[in-house]
Formats: sequence, structure tokens, C-alpha cells
Amino acid sequence: MTLTYLPYDAAEIAKLRAGGPDVYGNPAERAISSGVGTPCRCCLRNVPKDAEMLICAARPFAALQPYAETGPVFFCADDCAPYDGQDAPPILKTSPDYLVKAYDARDRIIYGTGQITPKADIATYATRLFERDGVAYVDVRSARNNCFLTRIVQTP
Repeated sequence: MTLTYLPYDAAEIAKLRAGGPDVYGNPAERAISSGVGTPCRCCLRNVPKDAEMLICAARPFAALQPYAETGPVFFCADDCAPYDGQDAPPILKTSPDYLVKAYDARDRIIYGTGQITPKADIATYATRLFERDGVAYVDVRSARNNCFLTRIVQTP
């Protein structure tokens, strides 16, 4: 099995770029990127310096439930190519470490899996998590701000 890093839901991103509401019912804020610390959850790169970006509330879970964390995220305001790869994306190379935790098929955190993980160890830790029974996916978040960055799944 291979680890695959997923961008945020494409339909949700398209809706936000078209002026639709975020998960709190608000339009995305527009700002200009500094080029640093502005990870787009679509292309999984920092929004380029001086490019327009969207800032909005996001919830990477299909349904409201106690474990459906919501938080701020950035997107390139203009269309960008969604990340498509098995290698760790650029947004997982800008910090020394990240919060990594596993979820089951009901989108519940699997207790005891949340761990601040050095960037060089994310793939190794995710692989270990997938060896456990019941792990459907692994989310990676900022270790400093708890913002959702990407979801890791296993693919054949």
C-alpha cells in the first residue's frame, strides 16, 4: 500500500472561489499572501507571494459530530492544480514538526494516536498508524496552530 496525500475537497474549494459560504456561512476573506506560512489546502504549497488568497473556516469532515474540528485555512484565490502525489507535499516541509492523528471510518479520533511528529517522520508514523485495526485515514495539522493541512489515505 502507498500513502497518498489529499487536497481539500475540490467541490468545496470551487464553491468558495465562486463566493459561496464557508462552514460558518460566511464568504471567504480575501488577502494578499506573504508567501510564507500561507499553505493552500488545494495545491498543498504556500500561496505565492503577492498572490490573492482566500481565508475561511473549514471542516474536513462530511457531517457535524463531536470530532469534526473546524478551523481557519487558506486557498489560492485563483485556480491552482490540486496536489496529486504520494510524496510529502511542500506544505509538510516548512515546519519542523506537525500534529498527526488517526481517525476511523466514522470520523472519530482514534485515541492515543495524536502525536507531534518531526516532518521527516510523518510517512513512517502514518504507515505505523495504518497497521492498526480501524484506521481509515490520518490527518496532518499544524503543531503550532492546529489548522488542518492534509489528509493521508492508503492506496493500492
